[in-house]
Amino acid sequence: MSKSLYIAEKPSVATEFAKALKISGRKQDGYIESDDAIVTWCVGHLVTMSYPEAYDPALKKWTMETLPFLPKQYRYEIIPSVKKQFNIVKGLLTRKDVDTIYVCTDSGREGEYIYRLVDQEAKVPNTKQKKRVWIDSQTEEEILRGIREAKPLSAYDHLSDAAYLRAQEDYLMGINFSRILTLKYGNEVQRLLQSDKRGAISVGRVMTCVLGMVVRREREIRSFVKTPFYRVISGLQAEDKEFHAEFRAVEGSKYFNSPLLYKENGFSEKTSAIKMISDLAGDCPALNEDGTWEAKLAPGEEAKLLAEISNIEKKKENKNPPLLYNLAELQNDCSRLYKISPDETLKIAQELYEKKMVTYPRTDARVLSTAVAKEIYKNIKGLQGLNQVRDFVSEILEKGTYKNIAKTRYVNDSQITDHYAIIPTGQGLSALQSLSHTAARVYGTIVKRFLSIFYPAAEYRKVSITVKIKGESFFTSLRVLEKEGYLKVLGYDKPSSGVGAGSDKANAKDKKDTDENDSSDDENTDQGFMQIVMNMKKGMLLPVNNMVMKEGETAPPKRYSSGSLILAMENAGQLIEDEELRAQIKGSGIGTSATRAEILNKLVTITYLNLNKKTQIITPTLLGEVIYDVVNSSIKSLLNAELTASWEKGLTYVAEGQITKEEYTVKLEGFVSRMVDGVKKLNNQGALTRYFQEAKAFYKK
Repeated sequence: MSKSLYIAEKPSVATEFAKALKISGRKQDGYIESDDAIVTWCVGHLVTMSYPEAYDPALKKWTMETLPFLPKQYRYEIIPSVKKQFNIVKGLLTRKDVDTIYVCTDSGREGEYIYRLVDQEAKVPNTKQKKRVWIDSQTEEEILRGIREAKPLSAYDHLSDAAYLRAQEDYLMGINFSRILTLKYGNEVQRLLQSDKRGAISVGRVMTCVLGMVVRREREIRSFVKTPFYRVISGLQAEDKEFHAEFRAVEGSKYFNSPLLYKENGFSEKTSAIKMISDLAGDCPALNEDGTWEAKLAPGEEAKLLAEISNIEKKKENKNPPLLYNLAELQNDCSRLYKISPDETLKIAQELYEKKMVTYPRTDARVLSTAVAKEIYKNIKGLQGLNQVRDFVSEILEKGTYKNIAKTRYVNDSQITDHYAIIPTGQGLSALQSLSHTAARVYGTIVKRFLSIFYPAAEYRKVSITVKIKGESFFTSLRVLEKEGYLKVLGYDKPSSGVGAGSDKANAKDKKDTDENDSSDDENTDQGFMQIVMNMKKGMLLPVNNMVMKEGETAPPKRYSSGSLILAMENAGQLIEDEELRAQIKGSGIGTSATRAEILNKLVTITYLNLNKKTQIITPTLLGEVIYDVVNSSIKSLLNAELTASWEKGLTYVAEGQITKEEYTVKLEGFVSRMVDGVKKLNNQGALTRYFQEAKAFYKK
């Protein structure tokens, strides 16, 4: 009797497939078998690329003459620690009674690569039928759908080509560049760091680019010179309330384009700001010693200095719920809100996925597919068992706001490649008790973001006012929240319990972070004062209570946090904080959603970068700066974020069938050869001393 074989990436996933398929047969060593089916598993990678010495023992020694190393045929080998499981899988794949193989490894490039290597090394006959199972969650219905709709494995050949090329690219750049740079600069680095042992210089296509981003940012901060500037603020009386407006040197001002200005709302010198206040105060009471002025009116005395409203704009503003989470966005928010690393966030997201609680986490998409939108009712309804969001779920179901979601910006098939956004499945709630406190908070964050898209926009009333005091213009903008809309779900200002909750202190911090993330220059106010403002009209006169000079200074660039660095990697080296703009950026960025956390983790492990676990702030180490200077002096293009992103884009083109693997290989080998030959001709080791001394000054103990 012929059998079907299901091969998963991990034992835990294989168990879920066995449950979904009702395979309750005897559990063997490394597989589960029934009368008509077998389920087995890899344990991550079972096969790896061989080191150069496998091609020729002489290549174990690093020499200039053997570089560049560009094998015509790549060699692979079984990873010794998992050889037993490989042999079990190989035996099952080649068993005569197995006629159909269902490939159930993770639905992505790396999952494809894991199986293809096993298939290659096990020499599985092409006479067997091979099908690819592609799923977005590990719920039973999704597993069964994936099996039911499984396509021939050959439909994913382009993806397989891209997977092989990614590995070959990392292999060629890692081996050739690490060896040539170590041979060329290793002794000098050892001398500068006064190290007894000569360590290899570790470089890579993606990780070296990320190192460059962090080192450049650190050096921008060091070289930044703070510049003070001085603003003039007026205090204006409106009925029984005071509000503030800021001077700007717009056209018509005597300071318009004046050399006295640092920028339009600030003077370069303190004396200039004080003189302006003095000129505007005129024959009113004298200035205080600090240059400020107050009206100091006696009871019943009329104001001597008045401001005339020269312009007033009243409008409503809507703020839509944010797009759904992809992995990078989730990692950024978890770094910001909960101070956990991208690597930890990915592990938690993977745990939630394996417990059937959320959909596939390694995704770049922030929208849903049309097909999922049609069934989204199930995801929402399943969350009724979650105490913290039960009221929101009931409201969504009662009002039916999910019914038209397919017509919104949250559903877009063209923005999805492999997987849609990370959302709760509505299942697996029984696993809540087994989650750590942090994992529960991450799950709650995903749930709230998901439910928020079924709520209307938050509505604000905004009023922008311009007043003139003796011909000079002062500006203010006031804003009040009129309808909370989706903020009812995402608001962090209410202490809560259960999933996603923390202490009152933590919730207050969440609110602070949320407010800071809402990049607005408007001054939030209350409904009572807004009513006063709404009654104001152009030409009205307002008493000026005071004028003060406020000193400010320019701020240096911010250091990357682990989360903001992940976002910068996603956006090809640009830290784009505006969510709407990020959504419009096309391209694969640096690395992939599946690898970015791992790359950052490696840079920390090899001590090129330092990650503060409490703040999640990332800084370079002295060693990291030295390696940066080595690369900058030799293979500078490795530090180019746009170029690194273009390599990733090229792999995407291969996966989409737009270019062939042969075309990509020619470009890859040409690049490696040119860079290696270029380094051989250099004679600039001594130049590193100056760079080292400059950096070392910042690492004195």
